[in-house]
Amino acid sequence: MAHDLYWRKTRRLTFGLLVIWVFITFVLTWYAKELNAFSLFGFPLGFYMAAQGSLVIYLAIIWYYNRRMRQLEAEFGIDDE
Repeated sequence: MAHDLYWRKTRRLTFGLLVIWVFITFVLTWYAKELNAFSLFGFPLGFYMAAQGSLVIYLAIIWYYNRRMRQLEAEFGIDDE
């Protein structure tokens, strides 16, 4: 039972972060022309997201996944530390 709950939570986390990744990668790129109407640090937002913004979000996704998986592993007693 605990094994199933662990994998259910892991799949839910992975799917949720994958949805965010798809949104950042494809949806924001699709609307880059519209995003360029706004500026961030003096650069058009579409350009900024392509050059740096999306990379920062990808790193945040990796950091959050690592942090949350460590919590889940500790919660279910399968951490290796």
